[in-house]
Amino acid sequence: MKTSLVATVLNEEKNIVALLSSILHQSRKPDEVIIVDGGSKDKTVSIIKEWISKIKSEKSRKRFSLLIKKGNRSIARNEGIKRARGDIILLSDAGCFLDRNWTKNIIKPFSNPKVDVVAGYYKGLARNIFEKCLIPYVLVMPDRINPNNFLPSSRSMAFRKLIWKKVGGFPKDYSSNEDYVFAKKLKKINARIYFKRNAIVFWLPRRNIFQAFVMFFRFALGDAQAGILRPKVLILLARYIFGAWILIYSLYFSLYFMLQLIFYILLVYILWSIWKNYKYVKDKAALIYLPLIQFTADIAIIFGTILGFFKSVWDIQDKR
Repeated sequence: MKTSLVATVLNEEKNIVALLSSILHQSRKPDEVIIVDGGSKDKTVSIIKEWISKIKSEKSRKRFSLLIKKGNRSIARNEGIKRARGDIILLSDAGCFLDRNWTKNIIKPFSNPKVDVVAGYYKGLARNIFEKCLIPYVLVMPDRINPNNFLPSSRSMAFRKLIWKKVGGFPKDYSSNEDYVFAKKLKKINARIYFKRNAIVFWLPRRNIFQAFVMFFRFALGDAQAGILRPKVLILLARYIFGAWILIYSLYFSLYFMLQLIFYILLVYILWSIWKNYKYVKDKAALIYLPLIQFTADIAIIFGTILGFFKSVWDIQDKR
């Protein structure tokens, strides 16, 4: 079987070499590598071109090609897949780099002709304590994996090109959660998804709380626009609506004992945010960072969901 690795990039001048080098040094190299730039404004494109030109082996150099396709990740990724010659498509993105045996491991399940999609795993690579605290809020931690319902992510995914055609490719209307929407479409047609734990991609977390807020906001916005409301988001919205109602009711009727109750509930919520993820960090600084990230994610998800809902309504009205 012939394999084509497609990776999308946009303004990744600081991280792109890590991805390219990890692809070049795979123990089992993809038959071709298509890097699709979505219209970078920095030096990403020139860095890629220079890096490819410096590959010593002509055979390895010819594996790599650079494609410019302005648009969101879905548009860029679909274009790369459309041009790919392989019958097995491998996916990853800039901001990640691959374990040396990633290609070998992620294609192994396709020896079974019944497998349509392989969901690889991904690990966060923290450079400081903040990023270490952020990882459990973004990635599925090893002890929380359920192989039976683990959905593939574009960070670490492979599929037969035929199944990509069958679901109509990645949804071009979404740019923040397009792989989740794509995975839901795969589940809808009962595509056979195999989880491969040792097909590992390393992910570089956002560097600060502001970048984290934007990430959570965009995920929630995309989900709401796609009409996807995850159970955790519904619980989160209910939690804050109920809390706001109690607060307003208590202030209006001067029920100070209820204000004290709200304070204790808030304290328990803070302690819960530490308890659930401290085992992944084990650092005193996490006592501050974990609650901070929890509230940042909550606020970003609430506003992203609300805005995404209204945008979806506006889009429906515009189409009429």
